[in-house]
Order: sequence, then C-alpha cells, then structure tokens
Amino acid sequence: MSVARQVVVEADGGSRGNPGPAGYGAVVIDPATGEPLAEAAEYIGVATNNVAEYRGLIAGLTAAKALFPDAGEALRVHVRMDSKLVVEQMSGRWKIKHPDMKPLAARAAAILPPSSVTYEWIPRAQNKHADRLANEAMDAGRDGRQWEASASTAALDAPSARTPGTPSPVQGPVGDQAAGAARARAALAAARGAAAPAADALFSLAEEPVESGGEPTDAHPAPQQPAGTPQTGWGAAPDLGAPATLVLLRHGETALTPEKRFSGSGGTDPELSAVGRGQAERAAGHFAALGTVQEIVSSPLRRCRETAAAVAARLGLDVRIDESLRETDFGAWEGLTFGEVRERYGDDLTAWLASPDTAPTGGGESFAEVAERVAAARDRLVARYAGRTVLLVTHVTPIKTFVRLALGAPPEALFRMELSAASISTVAYYADGNASVRLLNDTSHLR
Repeated sequence: MSVARQVVVEADGGSRGNPGPAGYGAVVIDPATGEPLAEAAEYIGVATNNVAEYRGLIAGLTAAKALFPDAGEALRVHVRMDSKLVVEQMSGRWKIKHPDMKPLAARAAAILPPSSVTYEWIPRAQNKHADRLANEAMDAGRDGRQWEASASTAALDAPSARTPGTPSPVQGPVGDQAAGAARARAALAAARGAAAPAADALFSLAEEPVESGGEPTDAHPAPQQPAGTPQTGWGAAPDLGAPATLVLLRHGETALTPEKRFSGSGGTDPELSAVGRGQAERAAGHFAALGTVQEIVSSPLRRCRETAAAVAARLGLDVRIDESLRETDFGAWEGLTFGEVRERYGDDLTAWLASPDTAPTGGGESFAEVAERVAAARDRLVARYAGRTVLLVTHVTPIKTFVRLALGAPPEALFRMELSAASISTVAYYADGNASVRLLNDTSHLR
C-alpha cells in the first residue's frame, strides 16, 4: 500500500495588457515544513490573464506529479490560487463557458485523479511566491528570453503567509533545496544588475477588467523610489499589500435613462427596463468570467438592487445595501429633462452648475453634500475590504465622485465625465492612502 504524500501547489499567471505579454509561475510546497520542493515559470507570449492562470495551474500539478511519480492515487495535492475563476471552475461550482478555458481545464483535470486534488481561493497577498515567478517570466519575455530557475529570487521576495511563526522558506528548482542556493542566486543576480537588484523590484498587480475572457491580474513594474518617499502612481511597494479595489458598476437602464431625465433618490425609484435587465445580465456574465469580485454592495434604490441581484446570482454572493451609495436627491427636478429644468428653474439651474454647494430646487442635495457622504462611504469600504475586490452597484453622481476624489480633481470635474448605463469604472486604494484610477466608463462587456 502506497504511503500518502501531501503537497501544496500555489500558482499564478498574469498578462500585461489582457491580452498581452503573459507568463505564469507555480511552486510545490511541503505543507508540514513550508519548504518549497519545486518551482516552474514560463513566458507564454500574448495571452489573457485567465489563460496564464490555467497554464500556471497545469505547470504546478505537473511538477507535483513529477516529484512523486510512483505515488499514484496516494498523492494528495491542495491547490491555492488567487484566481477565483479557476478555483471555482476546477472545483465544479462554476460552469466553464469560455472556449479558451475548456481545453486548459481539461488538461489540468487529466494530470491527476480528480479525487487527489482540492482547491482553495486565497488573497493575492498570500500568493506572492507564485506571483513573483509569473512576473519574472514576463520580465524575461520582455527581454527576449525565457525564465531561468537559476536566476530566480522569487522566494526571497515573497514572505511566507502559509504557516504563522515559521521562517520564510528558501527555494530553488527541483533538487535544489539547500538553504544557501537561493541566496547564492540572489547574490549573483545582484552582481549582474547592481543598479536594480531583483530582490528589491517593486510591482503592483493592477486590477483592470479589460475583456471578458481575462482575469484582471495585470502586472505592472513600478518605479523605485527613495526610502521615505510617499508612493505615487499605480505602483505599490510590496509592504503595502494588495489594495482595496472598488469596482464601480452603474445600474442598467430604466425608462428614464434614454430620455436623459433627472433620476435621483427623491423620485419614483424606477425599475430596470427590458434593456436594463439585459445590460445587468451581460455585466453579470462579465464578472463571472473575470472571477475577481469577492463582495457586492449596492445602493438601496431599486434599479441598483436589481442590477446587483443579477451579478450576485451568477457569482453566488450576497448583496449588502449601503445607503450612502444612493443617487443625489434632485428635488423638484426629479423626472425632468435638463431642458425642462432650464425652462422652469433657469436661475436655480445656473446657480447649481456654478457651485457644488448649491442644491437643486425644492430641497434636493448639493454635490458638496453628496461628496461628503461618498467620502465617508469610501473610507468605510476601504477599511472593511482592505486587500479585497468589492463591486459597488451605484449611480452616476457617486461613481463620478469616487473618481473625482481619487484624482484630487475639483468639483467641476463631475461635468467632464461620461458614464453610460451599466458601465464599469475601477479605483484601487492602497494602505498608504494613495488611490489609483484603473478604469472609467468601460462598456466593452455590453457589445
């Protein structure tokens, strides 16, 4: 009778462009000691994030099987990935619909008996080893070469999140498990490129939902900065951890949307139209394909709750309601077109356009009041969802306000943004207080 062997596989993949130059990384780990037993990485050319994620899984499972070729069904592999899509699909909880994913999933499933493999989703911050390998592979491809295990410093850059209280494991390629080996490789790498030591390279994984077939794990090298300098731009130092990412989805159309009528929180609270319901379903399919949304929060208004429910049904998530995400109360202007408001309340409209402190006719909300509640909601949500990706289903003014505040733009910037029904915008917030606007008014999922 074969002795049961247990290993952990951590895998990751990324694409700089989605689709774009892509690579994967995988590491096989002894679960008892945290010691890496094998690592694999490869630059795979132009591909989507999801393809790279699946390729990383295939490489990790293949490496685990190669380590114990005689174990047979006694080998038990626990796969940990930060791709919810891959984890849910390989666990059998989500259907595999994308044609590029089906053959990859089949390849992964055929490597070991299904009963031998279990899957677990983990936050990106706990998958740094495989992430570093994937980035090293993409860097190698950028330089016109393939990744080399002998030059890898991924283990040194990835503090252990596997076993609290245990030292970070030091790893190497298969058969290279001596603690000094990786440090020697790091020293060699530093000698080759003293101006930019690989172990100190700063990366940020930017979540950019670009296309329905790819998961937003786009890896961007960030510029290095002197110690003590506040981080700016899209890059984030590793010690800042994964950002809180707010994916801002405007609700689908209502009967008032095509007529461009004021529709706030003080009006009739319309439901989605047939077109709006279709938009909500397409948005739901988009997020299901991405597999990155971990929580859903909605405005209390009906059109948002209906849109959020469509997404939640596809992702198997609950919807939290946050009153602060409601639309502006437009007072007496509710249900009117801009032209009708100009005709009936011309002076009030002029004053409203000139100052964020002016409320619409009849006791509505000023943009300054909306900004105050949205900023409070932002702080609350960022604290609650640190390191996670949360979908906020809300309205034009709150979304524009999130973006304006992230950019540090003046109030009049609200009038310079276009937000279509069911469009997606994204803002990431890092632990140092910096924000990065990743996306604005994306409607590619509706085409």
